[in-house]
Amino acid sequence: MQSASPAEKPLAAALREIPTFADLSDEQMEWLTSRINDERYPGGELLIRQGDPAEHMNIVLEGGIRFHSTDGHFFLAEKGEVTGLLPYSRLTHYRGTVTALEPVRVARLHKDHFPEMLYRIPAIGARLVAIMADRIRESTYQDSQHEKLAAVGKLSAGLAHELNNPVAAARQASADLRTWIQEARGASLELISRGINEDETRCLTGLERRAISQISESEPQGTVERSDREDVVATWMSQHEVSRSWEYAPIFVDADIGTEWLDEAASYYPEALLPAVIRRLAASLNLERCLGVIDVSTKHISMLVNSVKEYSYMDQAPVQEIDLHRGIENTLDILAHCLTPSIEVIREYDHTIPRIQAFGGELNQAWTKLIENALEAMESEGTLTIRTRREIDVALVEIIDTGKGIPESIQSRVFEPFFTTKQVGEGTGLGLDMVYRTVHRHRGDIKFESRPGHTCFQVRLPFSAEAAKVPA
Repeated sequence: MQSASPAEKPLAAALREIPTFADLSDEQMEWLTSRINDERYPGGELLIRQGDPAEHMNIVLEGGIRFHSTDGHFFLAEKGEVTGLLPYSRLTHYRGTVTALEPVRVARLHKDHFPEMLYRIPAIGARLVAIMADRIRESTYQDSQHEKLAAVGKLSAGLAHELNNPVAAARQASADLRTWIQEARGASLELISRGINEDETRCLTGLERRAISQISESEPQGTVERSDREDVVATWMSQHEVSRSWEYAPIFVDADIGTEWLDEAASYYPEALLPAVIRRLAASLNLERCLGVIDVSTKHISMLVNSVKEYSYMDQAPVQEIDLHRGIENTLDILAHCLTPSIEVIREYDHTIPRIQAFGGELNQAWTKLIENALEAMESEGTLTIRTRREIDVALVEIIDTGKGIPESIQSRVFEPFFTTKQVGEGTGLGLDMVYRTVHRHRGDIKFESRPGHTCFQVRLPFSAEAAKVPA
């Protein structure tokens, strides 16, 4: 801590430059200054460590300080701002560190003087409460933004995971497409060089059509059955002097083509042409397979993009008529990476429920948080049931999981702001508070019941245009 500079203003004069203390009487100012510690710190010095007890109201007279916590929150306090512990605050320990951004002068009043200060200077109580309210509002806003960014990050990671498979499949199919186009060209050139005639060419075209049509009609095969059939087809090809039979045999088996079909095809051609005919048929089948993979993959990508667009209600007015089931399904699509094979999702939808007026994006965030919590409670194994039904003039949405349940000791606190059972750095504790505020913003209601093996959150949202009118 530095000593005072001769050019500095007296403490009372410095305090009168701050609106909170500007109109204090001389007697009130004298009482206050006689109990304040007037401290100075060089730039970069650590004023408060994380975990230190919160015991002082801090008034920044010169310079600026920065509060920074391990969970990424930060606040700046510059000349004229009042920070630290304030009257009526329940702050007990600092959640982060406080550092001087530059040479700073801070007036510090110990909490033991708060009761007398409020008695001697009644007006200051309301002013400090207003400062505390502003601070809580700013803190809540930062936490809300942090929670939203964390949610966006999780959704982005999940979306990237979901997109990875179809993208990889499409890229591999595209690479295979080039290979088998070359194979088809090579087989065609060989057939021409060996003197294939016009009738044989038309016959080959017909065989290709028949073979391709069998792809869609083929039934799934067991591993052992498939292996046996591949051995039989490969043996047939070897007997007819078809090279690379080990590569071509699986292609024909995939299309449910066996030796009987191949015997028929062989009957239309002399032995000299048969190897090139088989190559051409194999290439045609694989080209069709590659196109099918690309088609399925791009449709899946398009579905995911459309789900994200509908999930966030891009290009739509903030308030619109929404389909609850579509919003829930879009949310499940977004969270597909969390739905492990050991989690069963049961949908019990009442499709007679009409559309409701709502902020679609906000409701989807509420479904996301409720479903995420359910999945976390089940620890990747169990049953998730999503049920909807009509109750007179409201829609009821139930999200039920078979997880470990919410301990009875904390059930009364789950909707409190900042309350969380997660470790430090795993969340801000705003999840269910945000769900609560979102539901009530839509003039709805949320309740839950929980015991080990059964937790059910019930969200009720009004139907009628007047009742469902969302307040600004």
